Amino acid sequence: MIRLPNVHTKFKVRSATFRFYLGDSLDVLSRMPPRSVNVIVTSPPYNLGIRYRTYDDTMPRARYLEWTSRWVKLAAQTLGEDGSLFLNVGGKPTDPWTALDVAQAARPFLTLQNTIHWIKSIAIEKALAGARANLDDDLAVGHYKPINSRRFVHDCHEFVFHFSASGETPIDRQAIGVRYQDQSNVGRWRTAASGVRCRGNTWFIPYETIQSREKDRPHPATFPPKLPEMCLRLHGLERARLVADPFLGLGSTAVACAELGVNFIGVEMDEDYLEQAIDRTRSALPPSTLHPERAKRVERVHPEGAKRIEKVRRARAR
Repeated sequence: MIRLPNVHTKFKVRSATFRFYLGDSLDVLSRMPPRSVNVIVTSPPYNLGIRYRTYDDTMPRARYLEWTSRWVKLAAQTLGEDGSLFLNVGGKPTDPWTALDVAQAARPFLTLQNTIHWIKSIAIEKALAGARANLDDDLAVGHYKPINSRRFVHDCHEFVFHFSASGETPIDRQAIGVRYQDQSNVGRWRTAASGVRCRGNTWFIPYETIQSREKDRPHPATFPPKLPEMCLRLHGLERARLVADPFLGLGSTAVACAELGVNFIGVEMDEDYLEQAIDRTRSALPPSTLHPERAKRVERVHPEGAKRIEKVRRARAR
């Protein structure tokens, strides 16, 4: 009987259990029971030469895509029949095929159901926004990495590929819906009775403003917790009984699950990133769950667990 590796950290808050594993995602995925996970939200290394602490992000393309096929195949085996894999992949102007190649590598194992564009920065001209937008001036919002080039424009978006087993997984479109600007539509269309419409496949989610990248965002490639939150809501929270992220990084998916009260499993091969992800997850929990009297309900396998619990509790008390 195949068993999961020893858990690095485990704690339970209310009805949700959080488990964190230090190790290789392929090893952990290969040991997970088939059809045991409802949603996977993850962002694997892009193989674009990003400087991680312990991972070499410069594989030959063929070997990287073969590795991608391996982990996607294992991930597909863990998903339930109506499960979802939300796969975030970025790129760079000098290597524009990365995201599409990754999607193709997943094609033998899963069906591409939706292609979502994560918009990090956008400029909206007052004249094009229309009178209802009530803009006083042109609007530019969000953050992007500037490119000094005579060939390329700034890269202000990334892909989020929504895969499922058959392409027929039901989703909750109104859970992340947007209000109608023209409220007369609510009475005009039967599908508009809730007052919101489908957001579509363009999601504007900016990074939070930071003062120091080394301190506030030490992982070189991470996404805001709002992104996995929206993925989980779109899938349908009532069916998201267990969520996994096999490439945890700083734990944005875990943070989203902490805020939503959803069971979670995360895997990370870098111990420093894993520790930071665990701390971020604890910080996202309701303050009452970090009360000293409730700390005994928390099981930490790591020997420094008690110190970290106290550290987070004090930080929230400030």
